[in-house]
Amino acid sequence: MYAIVRSGGRQHKVAVGDIVEVDKISTANVGDTVELSTLLVVDGDAVTSDPWLLAGIKVQAEVVDHHKGAKIDIVRYKNKTGYRRRQGHRQQYTAIKVTGIPTAAK
Repeated sequence: MYAIVRSGGRQHKVAVGDIVEVDKISTANVGDTVELSTLLVVDGDAVTSDPWLLAGIKVQAEVVDHHKGAKIDIVRYKNKTGYRRRQGHRQQYTAIKVTGIPTAAK
């Protein structure tokens, strides 16, 4: 059984016990439980994609860690003008462990 969930503008395929890296959830502390909105639930052969049924289904997950991703170097350069700009970025992530995926009530 797995589900497709939305978090931070991205979609993730999750199953119970998976640890997933999502954009930082600033309101949650380590050990807190969070709910993720569901876009699709696959339970064996049954696929639930009806928005009316999925409106009440929230995937339960526990916050494991807050951390930063790998460094990205951004370099801007224009030839023959002496224009050089250098910038770095590290995205903030939250690691969550999926604890439960409820099934759709039919």
